[in-house]
Amino acid sequence: MPLNKKKKAKKAATKKVVKKKVVKIRLVKKVAKKVVRKKPQAGKKSIKPKKKSSAKRVSAKKGLPKGIAASDIIGEVTHYFPHVQAGVVKLKAPLVLGDTIRIKGHTTDFNQTINSMQIDRSPIQQAKKGDEIGILVKSRVRRRDLVVKA
Repeated sequence: MPLNKKKKAKKAATKKVVKKKVVKIRLVKKVAKKVVRKKPQAGKKSIKPKKKSSAKRVSAKKGLPKGIAASDIIGEVTHYFPHVQAGVVKLKAPLVLGDTIRIKGHTTDFNQTINSMQIDRSPIQQAKKGDEIGILVKSRVRRRDLVVKA
C-alpha cells in the first residue's frame, strides 16, 4: 500500500504543476496582448478621416439651416397626424390666425397661411409663447422641423 500512496502523490503533484504552468502561460498571453494594443507603433502617425463638406451645411454655432436666423423662429414641430394633415407646434413666440409661416426641415420647406389653429381640440384665434398648438398643414411635416415667420 505505501507504494500506491507514493504513486498517487507523485501523479497529483505533477498534475498540480501542469495546471499551474497552463494558468501562468494564459496570464502571460493576456498581458502581452494588452500591451501590444496599448502601445502605438513608433514612427507612424494616426490618420484621421477627413470630414465631408456638404451643400446643406448647418451652422456650428446655433444648429440652424442656412437662411434662418434664431430671432425669426416661432416654434418647432413636435408631432404630425397624417390622417388629418395636422402638425403640433411648440411655440417660442406668439402666433395669430392669418399669419404666414414657413416650415423648414431636413426634407420639408414650404410657406403657408394659418387658417386653423387649435389647443386641446378647441379652435383659437391667437396663441402665446409656450403653447402647444395644432395647425392644419398642406404638406407632411416632421418632428424638429422649424416654424419661422415668412
